[in-house]
Amino acid sequence: MKDFIYSYPTKVYFGDKAAAKMLPAELAKTGKTVMLAYGKNSIKKSGVYDEICGYLKEAGKEIVDFPGIMPNPTYKKVQEGAALAKEKNVDFILAVGGGSVIDCCKIIAAQAAAEKDIWEMEFKDHVYPTEFLPMGAIVTASGTGAEMNNGAVITNEDTKEKAGVLGAYAEFAVLDVAYTMSLPPRQVISGAFDTLSHSMETYLGSPREVTLSDEIAEAVMRNVIRNIRLLLKDINDKEARTELMWASAMAENGILKIGKVTDFQAHQIEHQLGAYTDCNHGQGLAVIHPVLYRHICKDGVRQFARMAQMVWEISPEGKSEEELAEAGIEALAEFVKEIGLPSTFRDMGITDKSVLKKVADTCNLTAGCCKKLSREEVLEILEECWE
Repeated sequence: MKDFIYSYPTKVYFGDKAAAKMLPAELAKTGKTVMLAYGKNSIKKSGVYDEICGYLKEAGKEIVDFPGIMPNPTYKKVQEGAALAKEKNVDFILAVGGGSVIDCCKIIAAQAAAEKDIWEMEFKDHVYPTEFLPMGAIVTASGTGAEMNNGAVITNEDTKEKAGVLGAYAEFAVLDVAYTMSLPPRQVISGAFDTLSHSMETYLGSPREVTLSDEIAEAVMRNVIRNIRLLLKDINDKEARTELMWASAMAENGILKIGKVTDFQAHQIEHQLGAYTDCNHGQGLAVIHPVLYRHICKDGVRQFARMAQMVWEISPEGKSEEELAEAGIEALAEFVKEIGLPSTFRDMGITDKSVLKKVADTCNLTAGCCKKLSREEVLEILEECWE
């Protein structure tokens, strides 16, 4: 395990009626003007909007509405939010939504406190913000774990880049599964697959030897697989969804990454696919992972073999290490089909094959991957994902 420093700034309120129990005390610490940021109309239809507004009004807050954050938040939306925060002298940002809303608010919190353009700061000057508007998060769609870190995935429409940008940590996060129960089943499953993806990508980083972080990751992965299967029987299984909500947080609060250099090559490829197609993130990952892993299996055979045994519960009896590793990847591919996620880009409704070359030419190639891919091999992987 590599050397590390670990600290964590976000206070988590987890469980039934968590917002009712803690928001009054947390709001007492904030300034007068609160930006209430959310997506489209789902939180209004579910009643969550009225509930949260009620808490804000009881606390004597002035509410600045910021709706319309899209599933793949754009940099233009970030700038719109930052401009509104400055204009209205916002003291605190309350993100109510899934990963997209929370990610957007992390960068709004940074941009509203900065004079310089955040994208230029981070990608040209390699300077990262240190001052932010304070923010909190109320999770209404789990899977990304966005409430548990300061990274945000933002699409710059002008440059055709979908990239990780560093912004604010939420001072607190509310995780109450009741706020997620109105989500469409396919969104619940694809979000849970994103959690599995985060865990796999961390697990397959370096060092290659088994660490405590890896063993915790194995437990998270088993938990996700088991509880997704429970949701296939009953999508409203509250206990299963509660488990998946905490698994999502665990996969992205840094614990699985302690002492690791992480992989995340599948995410890097999918991000650029999203930049060109605006596709569903979890579905894109479900298509990419098995194909990518077939390409890199021999270079990380020991880790793949262990994952096959410890996560997919495949017996090693009568199998070489390589055969065991390959069996684990095929178990993953079958799991994708079992849970109703797409196995090809065409299944996702992507129709323009010409974007594949653009994705291969522009995606980030990670150093933590057990095999650093060439752009030619990325294109080969993408073409295999097509059919």
